[in-house]
Amino acid sequence: MPSLEPSREQLERYAQAMPADQPVLMLNLLRFNEQARYPADSGQGPCTGREAYACYSRVAGRKVQGVGGSVELFADAHVALIAPAGEQWDEVLLVRYPSREAFLGMLADPEYRAATLHRRAALADSRLIGTTRR
Repeated sequence: MPSLEPSREQLERYAQAMPADQPVLMLNLLRFNEQARYPADSGQGPCTGREAYACYSRVAGRKVQGVGGSVELFADAHVALIAPAGEQWDEVLLVRYPSREAFLGMLADPEYRAATLHRRAALADSRLIGTTRR
């Protein structure tokens, strides 16, 4: 099963690699589970992966705005032209944060962290890539 959250080492690498003095754009590639996969003891009822992700997005959207960020692009993905055979994504999301610290601060927020339960249940696979504008 793919990792759906960054490890401590990945967060450290992000903090070192991303410039401190400019906005960052986080590229999200998302593939949903047909049915959300909540832990048995979560108390969550059955729903689709997209429905679970919508629960996560309600909290995440508030938190992104709370740190001064914004969603720059939210799009359906249709086909990967240059990719390993069989690779597919359902949605592409590009989120702008005013700084790397704003993004890291959001990740540390307790309400945000609690909402990641829904993200983990929703996704079969994902990628999160830190970028900056040229």
